[in-house]
Amino acid sequence: MCWCFAIVNNKLAEIFFDEKKNGEVKIRGHCYVKQEEYKTKTEQKWIEHDISKGRVVYRNKKYKKVII
Repeated sequence: MCWCFAIVNNKLAEIFFDEKKNGEVKIRGHCYVKQEEYKTKTEQKWIEHDISKGRVVYRNKKYKKVII
């Protein structure tokens, strides 16, 4: 199981997912976090890098990736 930062319903979150061999991603879950919890410069860079790639909508117990 992998994880990364993403914007879920317009809030910063950590998403947990599995990658399949064919490149598909299956999102397992998410948890909302505050950016202030991550204080080091490295963690801040991770956040900026990850949220530029990932936006997700969670509705009716389903995840949908939003194209930026």
